[in-house]
Amino acid sequence: MLWIEAEDSFPPVEEALGPDTDLPGLLAVGGELSLQRLEQAYRQGIFPWYSEGQPVLWWAPDPRMVLPTARFKLSRSLSKTLRRFLRAAECVIRVDHDLEQVMAACAQSPRHGQAGTWITAAMQQAYSDWHRAGRVHSFEAWQGETLVGGLYGVSIGRMFFGESMFSRCPDASKWALAALVAGCRRRGIDWIDCQQNTAHMASMGAAEVPRSQFVHHLAQACAVSDVEDWFYDPQDWLLLGIDPHLGAGGCAVRTL
Repeated sequence: MLWIEAEDSFPPVEEALGPDTDLPGLLAVGGELSLQRLEQAYRQGIFPWYSEGQPVLWWAPDPRMVLPTARFKLSRSLSKTLRRFLRAAECVIRVDHDLEQVMAACAQSPRHGQAGTWITAAMQQAYSDWHRAGRVHSFEAWQGETLVGGLYGVSIGRMFFGESMFSRCPDASKWALAALVAGCRRRGIDWIDCQQNTAHMASMGAAEVPRSQFVHHLAQACAVSDVEDWFYDPQDWLLLGIDPHLGAGGCAVRTL
């Protein structure tokens, strides 16, 4: 396993540990979470994932879980709760309104089979700094002044890298994800990186692809101009087959 210092480059992703090892996908250890290092990592299909007290661990798993935005599954039950959310006067979707609160909520959310969180204080600080540099964005579901669900991730070129999501009421994280998918469709983003396989993401259309295919797509997606207009537009719901002016039962939807 390669130990890297701040000035070192990453090894090729093909050198990550294989499926027959205890840590499949682990590529390198060490370094720091500087914005330059994070940018270099994500453009190569590498991401940090480690626990408090560990050095930074860098991963490039094979296969890679991705959500093709064209294959996003808006189930009947999700469509129903989403329409109910949209028609409520106090409910809104916001983008980049409170990234720090979203990350903190993701860090505090219990994960099945996991103790503690990988979203450490150092990770939250690094991604907050990256947010101020224009790379990290959050999609948020609000009920009045209460944040009930959301997600955050990284945007480079025409690629979005999902990091984490949380819910404080049923389906709230899925409402935020649906808003992200609609926004990605309008902006020409074909894939959302999900990093690793989860049944939750698979149920909404995500699937595994070989790492080689992911890296090929990534090189093309990151070579084009960055998205500079991340904001919530209610008209984007039309891209998911939802009329932004009609909720369930034909009720008018509030726009913001």
